[in-house]
Amino acid sequence: MRSIGETARDSGLSVSALRFYDGAGVLVPVLVDPASGYRWYGPEQVEEARLLARLRRAGMPLADIRLVLAGWAGADTDLVRGLLRAHLLRLELGLSDARSELSAVRAHLERREHPMSTTLATAVTTTRLTLSAPELAAALDAVRFAVGSDPELPMLGGILFDIEGGALRVVATDRYRLAVARAGATGHTGPRLQLLVPAPLADAMRALLSDDAPVLLTVDGDRVALETETADRQAAGRCLGHEFPDYRRLVSLPAGRRVLVDVPAFREALESGPVRPAEREQDGATGELSVLKVTDGDELSLCDDEDDDPANVGLNRAFLLDALDAGDRDRLILELGAPKAPVVVRRPDDEESFSLLMPVRLDA
Repeated sequence: MRSIGETARDSGLSVSALRFYDGAGVLVPVLVDPASGYRWYGPEQVEEARLLARLRRAGMPLADIRLVLAGWAGADTDLVRGLLRAHLLRLELGLSDARSELSAVRAHLERREHPMSTTLATAVTTTRLTLSAPELAAALDAVRFAVGSDPELPMLGGILFDIEGGALRVVATDRYRLAVARAGATGHTGPRLQLLVPAPLADAMRALLSDDAPVLLTVDGDRVALETETADRQAAGRCLGHEFPDYRRLVSLPAGRRVLVDVPAFREALESGPVRPAEREQDGATGELSVLKVTDGDELSLCDDEDDDPANVGLNRAFLLDALDAGDRDRLILELGAPKAPVVVRRPDDEESFSLLMPVRLDA
């Protein structure tokens, strides 16, 4: 007999996944202790668990997996082969449908980007604004961790400079996390201006911000430059020729439960506390997950494998640690909504600087 922990380790499924498949009647343990409820599995069920994990990664429905497992050990394999063929056909048909729908979306984009009527080019104007070096440095530090590195998504490989009114907001996202920070600005009186600064150029700008003197940001067409007040140092280059996603839509979330955390203590708990392996690459998680819950006393706790409360929220642990570092405070607010809603990390003294972390499905 193997314990549920041993079966999880040897099969690649998490303990919570094994409990879920038991409840679904897909992989039922040989024995359940009537007193403790602890599950025990037979040696042959490790192979079944590995098979189950493969079929779930392939997207096979649980109803079909149940039949595959029922027929796996039998002498007649026609049922299993038939179920595999039927699922592969479904995947191929689904891929064909997806190609068709995506082709329609691309065609719609082409019509939007290249309309039949031509428009007059607008005159290029030069914009200059003055920024506080410490504020800009803090803003860049708060978002740098969230810059994307996927070559297939070059529009996420920079930092958005969003200039409107008397403020500069800097924004970065790699799809799985998003960070926003604000720095005060003077000198800009025109309409809202957005530019996408490549990450290497943003890093060069950050290197200029070593003292408290104001700095000058100049935007001339697709060229942007940051120089010190004495004009003795400058970082300049061209903006990325891509459109950044509308981040304002991404940060419009229902209010969640807010918990004030002591960052050093919470970081220590994350680094030494329970983790779960990500069963597959999803939501940016390829390593270890930390599972959080808010108790009835409005305290934040880390959950182990035995805690399968559906209200628990799973996060990529490395991403959460990065967000705590970027928050740059001894105390931060973690805001948790629904289990599938982003977790927000906020500064208590600055509501306009925050980061969002996408949760990882725990029932995958």
